[in-house]
Amino acid sequence: MEELNETTVTEFILLGITDLRELKVFFFVTFLLFYLLSFVGNLSIVTVVSVDHVLHTPMYFLLGNLSFLDFFYATTTVPKMLSGLLVEDKKISFQGCITQLHIFHFLGSTEAMLLASMSYDRYVAICNPLRYHILMARAMCLQLAFTSWLIGFLYSLFHTILTSRLPFCNMNKVKHFYCDIKPLLKLACADTHINESLVNIVTGSVALGTFVLIMISYTFIEQGRSKAFSTCTSHLTVVLLYFGTAFCTYLRPATKDSLEQDRVTAVLFTVITPALNPIIYALRNKDVKRAFRKQFLEGLF
Repeated sequence: MEELNETTVTEFILLGITDLRELKVFFFVTFLLFYLLSFVGNLSIVTVVSVDHVLHTPMYFLLGNLSFLDFFYATTTVPKMLSGLLVEDKKISFQGCITQLHIFHFLGSTEAMLLASMSYDRYVAICNPLRYHILMARAMCLQLAFTSWLIGFLYSLFHTILTSRLPFCNMNKVKHFYCDIKPLLKLACADTHINESLVNIVTGSVALGTFVLIMISYTFIEQGRSKAFSTCTSHLTVVLLYFGTAFCTYLRPATKDSLEQDRVTAVLFTVITPALNPIIYALRNKDVKRAFRKQFLEGLF
């Protein structure tokens, strides 16, 4: 049943990425490989950061939080997307859809906060090295991480409550591979202009605010210690990947064409970026590479 005759929708149908049968197998294999890479990579970073005492520093504590988040970030959407490529049943309950929306935006907004916290850590380490252990004491690290998770939760809760209170009548086909705010607003049988405005205002404030803070940190780093700026390229690469796709998705009006483009863009920050983050940090970080060799390679020989 693709459309409900009841007044209130009790389940949605996720239309997925493509209807072309010949592409489904290709996408399934490709995205499964990226998901496995994300699973192994992020879990490995969380492991080495936890057990290697050399990595018990503020920078790697925040990196461990980011990897822990990225693991669940991909898990929120990718398994459901993969199943949709193999089976015809693409239904998701109303409660399941709202839960997925909440967790996705909770983790996504928390990632923006963590990236801003990591840029502040790099600023202090490079521009104020003598005061680093004071400014980035354990209590401060815990406070940065806790605040990031708390703001992310409250931000997502705000959108979740607004979206869940909308009436959905008859139309239940979500033009996406997971439940997101803009596709759901298009299905609501009510005026959603206020909701759309709040998405742009609140999301824009969080995204632009954290991005500006990151850019300010790197401006001071570049001005004060230009030679040390190269040590921050891993983090800056992750920042540009994350915020570039987020801006394209959430800071423009929801039109038919933009929703189609959003599905393509969403693949980047839900499938590819969580898989690339461990590679970007591991390949360009000698401490992480050393910890990997010690914990995994040396244990095999």
